[in-house]
Amino acid sequence: MVESNSSTPVSQIMSKVLIFVNPDTTAHQVAKMMTEGGISGVFIKEEDNFIGIVTDRDFATKVAVNKLSFDIPVKNIMSSPILTVDHKDPISSAAKLMSFKKIRKLGVTENGKIVGILRAIDFVKFHET
Repeated sequence: MVESNSSTPVSQIMSKVLIFVNPDTTAHQVAKMMTEGGISGVFIKEEDNFIGIVTDRDFATKVAVNKLSFDIPVKNIMSSPILTVDHKDPISSAAKLMSFKKIRKLGVTENGKIVGILRAIDFVKFHET
């Protein structure tokens, strides 16, 4: 069980499952992956660098609103740069950043490398324990 206070480190509640694709993957391919995997965000990785993230929100605000083709490469619809927090940061800091930036997902880093994803739902699950 996770210690139930706001100083709990992000690493205790983040998801360590990272899905990533290359920048030329189509929006259709990513949407299919997200649907089949029951996930709401996919990282975009070029060589060894995470360069962006595509979320369900990106599909709504960029693809649907602008009536873009689902054949568009995700590099054209991704959110970049990826906002991150360190794995040792308290969840209270991550929550404040997400609220301030009006986002629902953060990359989690360790030694400068993305090692997880923190989603708004992770806070809900944390508070249910």
